[in-house]
Amino acid sequence: MVSAVPVEDAMAAPGDTNGAGAGSRPGSGRPPPGDLRSALITSVLSLERLELDLFRGRHHWVPATQRLFGGQIVGQALVAAARSVSRDEQVHSLHCYFVRAGDPKVPVLYEVERTRTGKSFSVRSVKAIQHGKPIFTCQASFQLSQESPVQHQFTMPSVPPPEDLLTQEELIQKFLQNPNLAERYRKHLTKIQAEDVPIDIKPVNPPDTFCLEPQEPKQFFWVRARGYIGETDMKVHCCVAAYISDYAFLGTALLPHRQYHIKLMVSLDHSMWFHAPFRADHWMLYECESPWAGECSGCPWGPAHPRSCGLRVPLCRWVPGPGAGPAVAQGRGPGCHLRTGGSHQGAGNAKPEQAVADEPHRAGRGHIGVLGTKADAAEQDPGGRKEP
Repeated sequence: MVSAVPVEDAMAAPGDTNGAGAGSRPGSGRPPPGDLRSALITSVLSLERLELDLFRGRHHWVPATQRLFGGQIVGQALVAAARSVSRDEQVHSLHCYFVRAGDPKVPVLYEVERTRTGKSFSVRSVKAIQHGKPIFTCQASFQLSQESPVQHQFTMPSVPPPEDLLTQEELIQKFLQNPNLAERYRKHLTKIQAEDVPIDIKPVNPPDTFCLEPQEPKQFFWVRARGYIGETDMKVHCCVAAYISDYAFLGTALLPHRQYHIKLMVSLDHSMWFHAPFRADHWMLYECESPWAGECSGCPWGPAHPRSCGLRVPLCRWVPGPGAGPAVAQGRGPGCHLRTGGSHQGAGNAKPEQAVADEPHRAGRGHIGVLGTKADAAEQDPGGRKEP
């Protein structure tokens, strides 16, 4: 039996009558009259269930490189995993590997393996398949919420509020109004402007697109899903955040090296940790930085902070850099991660989740990403694309 419904209506496990789409009661996530539902949950992250743990996903936006957007694969894989756990379990973390280029001409199949279902923790393994081969693998961890007196967090950086900043579209339009803009740059910006990306982005201190001077490998963006999502199962907001997390991430590693002409960047792996409830359709401060680059690889990572209280979800990603030859990236994850729930928080009444002090496996750990050659990388990654 094949079924296709919006992600928020299908997030609860089979047989769960308390799903986010049940009825129109307060807090069910139904939009107020006149509000437009976010395309991320009605289209991009809406999967067809082909069998109990087999799903099919389609494409909403394809980058100019004609490779699948990595954030779409990550978000859809998390949707598939989340549809195999109970409503009470929330996303704790996910660890993903891109292994082949994604073909935008055909749908993606997501095969879920119920690796473990425990009393408080569950693990799901997801394989994304095209043309009979895996293009992406992912392990996602889910956990029941638990109270604990052990809690702390970093302070959210002080930056201008989103109301004081221009959107990415407005910045592009400003560049296009420059009569001295070279034609090749004009064509590039016009192509970016035409892309139907379901994300609102406001860069903080945006770099000069055409400046070749080295810059610090750090950027801030205010981001949110375009459209309305509302109060619903927190797993929905985590899936949307997973989609958003891949956008504008790779270019951070190249800011100190703008004198080089990079023709292609691809992704090796992508990890996220979720700490507390949040709203993906509310503004979140996305802090991207790259602490290391070398050996044809780079490591961008960064937390995303809720506007209201500064909670965050750390991201860590390895990408191959310019040149040929072996590409091996090794380094640490973003440190000690506490609980699940989400990266950012749009509602002031949401509580931060805490860690359970006697669970040693939740301490921060390093990870290694290995890829054969730069040429191999160009053929392997569904998220590979040129950065604007």
